[in-house]
Amino acid sequence: MDFLKTLTGKIVSGAVGLAVVAAGISWWQMDAGTRQMLISGTGRIIAWLGIVLFLPWVTFFVSTWASKKDSNIISAVVVLSYTILELLLLGWLFEWHFPTGVAWTFFAVGGLFAGAYNLLTCDWLAERLR
Repeated sequence: MDFLKTLTGKIVSGAVGLAVVAAGISWWQMDAGTRQMLISGTGRIIAWLGIVLFLPWVTFFVSTWASKKDSNIISAVVVLSYTILELLLLGWLFEWHFPTGVAWTFFAVGGLFAGAYNLLTCDWLAERLR
């Protein structure tokens, strides 16, 4: 059994090492415009993710207010409002330009992530701060 664990560990480590070397070579051979596009896009994604992660915490009073109303509709409107605002921000950050299926998939997955995170965070805040 230990043999399989060590063999699997070695295979996974080798695959990760190979991926890192391949990514480094690809980055080195990439033209400056593509490299700048990747860095810019990554910065926008990180900024959006930071806003998604902190918005429910900064506006905790909205979740507690909705919780005190004892209405699922009000709570759903709060979570949906957060998610729509965050999707609008994501679209604005990328200048409403989603040229490929991958871009649309990222937008959809980002919306699902934001919605799920908002739901769980608002629920947790409402329970703890009520």
